[in-house]
Amino acid sequence: MLKNDRWIHEQALQGMIAPFEPKLIRTVVADGNDAIEQGLGRKVLSFGMSSYGYDLRLSPEEFLVFRHIPGTVVNPKRFNAKNLESVPLHTDEDGDYFIIPAHSYGLGVALEHLEIPPNITVICIGKSSYARVGLIANLTPVEASWRGHLTLEFSNSSSADCRIYANEGIVQLLFLEGEPCETTYADRSGKYQDQPQKVTLAKV
Repeated sequence: MLKNDRWIHEQALQGMIAPFEPKLIRTVVADGNDAIEQGLGRKVLSFGMSSYGYDLRLSPEEFLVFRHIPGTVVNPKRFNAKNLESVPLHTDEDGDYFIIPAHSYGLGVALEHLEIPPNITVICIGKSSYARVGLIANLTPVEASWRGHLTLEFSNSSSADCRIYANEGIVQLLFLEGEPCETTYADRSGKYQDQPQKVTLAKV
């Protein structure tokens, strides 16, 4: 069963999502809510709770892109961190952002910390505003009893460099309830458990 906003809110108050925003935020300001009402807020890619999901934000802490190194083959069993390079965080009137080059692949991390209940699996999907400019988020599952900051993967399929905004909505989580499983991700000490707010590289 796909879980709704009431359930998400209840679980978030018990620590499933932190920090948690109980409504969908489309505008932010530094000067308070009066400025929003007067139309003075800065528009953002929405984040927070929707009817049947939750939109996570991209952390400003780190974003990495793959470098093109002629003759190099990336091996997920022996991943070499030198294949990635850090991208600087920029700021202007539109907000904080990283740039992911055309036809490249990047790794970021969610700002929110997750603690998934033992009877829930989460599907992480991309936002349409990014998909329409050619930025595709990898469809990522988050298993029962997983916890940490989710590492996120993005492909820029367009022929132009693309901004990817920090502190704004980046992917949506859908929460699916199932019959209790025999072994959760925590029970089997999954290799991606307790990820920090830094990109976690491929492990075997």
